[in-house]
Amino acid sequence: MSTRDLAECLEVSRRTVLRDVEALSAAGVPVNAERGRNGGIVLLTGARLNVSHLDPGEVETLTLGGLDATQLEQLNLSGIAHQAFRKIAAYQQRLTVHANSVPLRDLILIENTSWMTRPDHTVDIAELVVDLQQGKRLPITYRHSNADDPVQYVVDPYGVVAKSTRWYVVADHRGQPRMYALSRLWNYEVTTDPAVTRPGDTLHTVWSSLKASVETPGDITFTANLRTSRLDRAHRILGTRLQQPIPVNQEWSQVAIHYKEIEAVRQLLQVGDHIEVLAPTAARQRIRELAEDLTKRHA
Repeated sequence: MSTRDLAECLEVSRRTVLRDVEALSAAGVPVNAERGRNGGIVLLTGARLNVSHLDPGEVETLTLGGLDATQLEQLNLSGIAHQAFRKIAAYQQRLTVHANSVPLRDLILIENTSWMTRPDHTVDIAELVVDLQQGKRLPITYRHSNADDPVQYVVDPYGVVAKSTRWYVVADHRGQPRMYALSRLWNYEVTTDPAVTRPGDTLHTVWSSLKASVETPGDITFTANLRTSRLDRAHRILGTRLQQPIPVNQEWSQVAIHYKEIEAVRQLLQVGDHIEVLAPTAARQRIRELAEDLTKRHA
C-alpha cells in the first residue's frame, strides 16, 4: 500500500506512517518502504512476526544482569524488562523441554535488598543515569559519613554501582578514583564540560580497584577472645577482617581481626558482651573508654 493510502486508512499523517515503518523495521518486522511508481509500504510475503525478537532497549536492559525488581523500578526499567522477559517466555514455550525438568526461573529468585531496609537516597537514580549518559562533569554536594556539613566537589563520573541495597556514584576527583554513596549525595549539576576520565579505565576497572581497597584487611592486628557460639554472627559483621579462630576452651575461641586504625574497634561493640579485646593495649583501652561512656549514659 502507498503511504497516502495507509495514512488515510489509519487517520494519521504520511510522516507518522514512515516513522512507524522505521520503528517496525528496527524491531525486526520485515517491512520497508519501496520508492517508485509501483512502490509503497511492503511486508515480506509469508512473513511472520518473531515474538521473541528483542528491541535495542530490551537487549540493553537484559545486559544489566543481577538487578532485582526493586533496582529495575529505581532505574525506570521495569516495563522494558517485563516486556523482554515476556518475549523470552514466549520463545521458551516453543522449546522442547524434558517433562520432569523445572525451569530455572521457577527455582531461582534474585533479591538484592537487605532485610528491613528502606530507600535512603533522595536523588532520583533513573534521572542521574540519564544525565550520566551525556558524559559530562558533575559538580556535586556531598556529605561524608563522619561529617555534619556537606562539601562541594567537581567529579568526572564513570557510572553507578548497585552494591547490596546501596547505590554508589563512581567518579574521579582530581584524577583519583572515589565512590560516593547516593544516600549522602545531596544534589548535583550537569556541566557542559566533558568528563575527563583516566585513559584505559572503565566503570568496571575503577570499581574493582575501589572494592579491593575497601576489602583489603588493615595492618593492625587485634587479638580477642570471642564466644564460640557467636562466631557466625562475627563473620557476618567482620567479613574478611576476621581470621581463622583458634579454640581456647568449650566456650571461647581466640581470633585475630585486622583493621586500618585503632578507632575501628568501635565495630566490635556490635558483638556485645561476647568478646574481650586482648591486644593491642590501645584498642583494649579504647573499648574500656567506650564502655565507661555507655555506662554513664545508662546509669
